[in-house]
Amino acid sequence: MMMGERSLCWVVTLFGVLSAAVYSYKCDLYEGSWVYDDSYPMYDSTKCPHIRKEYDCIKYGRPDLTYLKFRWQPTHCILPRFDAEEFLRKMSGKKIMYVGDSVSLNQWQSMVCLLHAALPSEANIHEETINSTTTVTYEDYGVSISMFLSHYLVDITQEKIGRVLKLDSITDGDVWKENDVLIFNTWLWWYRRGEKQPWDYVETGTKILKDMDRMVAFREALTTWANWINSDVDTVKTRLFFQGVSPSHYNGADWNEPGVTNCGKEALPISGSTYNGGWPKAEMVVEQVLSGVKKPVSLLNITRLSQLRKDGHPSSYNAFRGMDCTHWCVAGVPDTWNQLLSAALG
Repeated sequence: MMMGERSLCWVVTLFGVLSAAVYSYKCDLYEGSWVYDDSYPMYDSTKCPHIRKEYDCIKYGRPDLTYLKFRWQPTHCILPRFDAEEFLRKMSGKKIMYVGDSVSLNQWQSMVCLLHAALPSEANIHEETINSTTTVTYEDYGVSISMFLSHYLVDITQEKIGRVLKLDSITDGDVWKENDVLIFNTWLWWYRRGEKQPWDYVETGTKILKDMDRMVAFREALTTWANWINSDVDTVKTRLFFQGVSPSHYNGADWNEPGVTNCGKEALPISGSTYNGGWPKAEMVVEQVLSGVKKPVSLLNITRLSQLRKDGHPSSYNAFRGMDCTHWCVAGVPDTWNQLLSAALG
């Protein structure tokens, strides 16, 4: 090979390496900001029959609707708009299940509303609830989308001493692993105490304790979940996702409004990509545990983009009139979580 040809070959190779690096850098869908887009929301929530009274902000009187008009814009790439028919076609014959707490339910309801809005009224759709699972089946596509309520992922059992949270036990996994796509979530209930705490004791290894460090317990439960994946789940058949920690907005100092104690008067997202509140410790634990899973699990990394949406919560616009800065209005932020899920599914 002549000198000029070698130089050209080296330049082409270097260009290819640099292009690959730039392409990889540009395709982080989770880095970006919220931009106003008058074509949003993607559906009219007043016409969706699936929304629970905790999340149905318009029905319960929210007067400002600007929060519906924001689209997530990644810094260096495009997040495709959700296309319901395309999603159902690519998922044809598949079973999808969200597994987790009420934040998972938030996302599930967003998904079924996105699909409901795009399908004709005569579409063959069937819904049923059995025990902890609600399933909507789109018969024309052979697609089912389920919500399995599990606050901790690990088991709570009734024993002689009372209700025991077992950090090293997952018995519902046999139901979960029959699905083709699983989206897991847990965090919201780990610091519940008093009447809201659904267990009396916690079992860790051979010990039965009245209580323990909740973050340590959270890590142990996630490790049990990770071990279950490594030993029991066929990832050739089943795609796995873990939803990042969904933030709440009760401390105005996190968005440069010291003294504010809730999201009740928030009408706009945080401008830009920076959130003062820092990264939740629970999210660090999630990412650490996921890094040790031997099989492929994708992080649906919704934490930072949701931190920027102090305006997206129901606040007092829910059936209970309580101040809710933890869950999300539907339509709203969870629609973007599902856009990201759809993009990740290819």
